[in-house]
Amino acid sequence: MGEVSLIEVSKRFTLRLDGGVQTVHALDRLSFTVRDGEVVALIGPSGCGKTTALRIAMGLETASAGRVTVDGTAISGCGYDRGMVFQHAELLPWLTALKNVEFGLEMKGMRGAALRDTAMKYLTLVGLSGSVNRRPYQLSGGMQQRVGIARALAIDPKVLLMDEPFGALDAQTRETLQGELLQIHARTKKTILFVTHDLDEAVLLADRVVVMQHGRLHEIVEVPLPRPREDLAKIRGSEAFAQTRYHIWQALHDGAGAPGAGVNDAGVHGDGVHGAATLH
Repeated sequence: MGEVSLIEVSKRFTLRLDGGVQTVHALDRLSFTVRDGEVVALIGPSGCGKTTALRIAMGLETASAGRVTVDGTAISGCGYDRGMVFQHAELLPWLTALKNVEFGLEMKGMRGAALRDTAMKYLTLVGLSGSVNRRPYQLSGGMQQRVGIARALAIDPKVLLMDEPFGALDAQTRETLQGELLQIHARTKKTILFVTHDLDEAVLLADRVVVMQHGRLHEIVEVPLPRPREDLAKIRGSEAFAQTRYHIWQALHDGAGAPGAGVNDAGVHGDGVHGAATLH
């Protein structure tokens, strides 16, 4: 199983400015559930709280209120039931690709032949069986991201969390890795929650798209594209793809920047503004 739920999650920061003390609400009672084996995209304008929500789900940050559960059990800090892929691979530069993947497994307590065999299994899964002895500086950006994905998958998490994993890559490499991620999901059936600013990517990869505005859930959009998704060019040219993309585009612009809609342009939450959206 690998169901992850954010339940009434809020995150507040207090800022001391020349005009006094102000409270920033990065997240305001955010609630949604990613079902076992589902792929869900988090999308919204910059500063709406997407990455904060993901980091709280991983245990890298603590919520001011609310909780995150994995299969009904509340999380407390990081755990091996969740794996994280960052926007930049964040590899250890002095280690080879193989050793970078082995590092997480060693932290989990794996030793001996199983250590190398498991690392090799996941490097092969991401297409890097011929590059295992290269260090990060000897790998392209796309190859580094593949190592990051292999490292996260190798610990066999229930939930894979991804923060704009392809955002720093060129368009061609990004499209290649999108296709590879679809193949990985088809093989592993992992639950995936990922952040993106790319509407095409959200529709192409996800089963549902969570649209955020002002630290809140604005809408959840179902993606009516069947799996497996193999012919990506055909999918991108389909009417269902275009209609879903346009629906999300409209949702992103609904109420964006509206007075009193939650967090203002400076990121400061006004007094007396309440509300949240929940969907399970």
